Amino acid sequence: MPRATKRHRKNRGMPPPATFDIDTLPGSSNLTALEAAAVIRRTPGALEQWRRNPNHPLKWRYVDGRPLYRVDAVRDYLARCDKTTKPSQPHNARGDGRAARP
Repeated sequence: MPRATKRHRKNRGMPPPATFDIDTLPGSSNLTALEAAAVIRRTPGALEQWRRNPNHPLKWRYVDGRPLYRVDAVRDYLARCDKTTKPSQPHNARGDGRAARP
């Protein structure tokens, strides 16, 4: 009697870092959702959620029913994120400029 097979599930975790340099690709090239997730270091599920919001800054388009991301759109998104990211402060830093008590 054949054994019951397990249902195959998608790997929804963080993909490994991209094996290509996004800066060397032409801006008109397309990336799959998994490749875009690897470049921006997010899960494919996060990109799926973002696609539900038409005003999200990372732009995509559907080709043959699959979402594709243009390389120049990914570069623009990364540049925008770098500008808005605040530098991290040490845990003992205060917003008023005083040092933390020992």
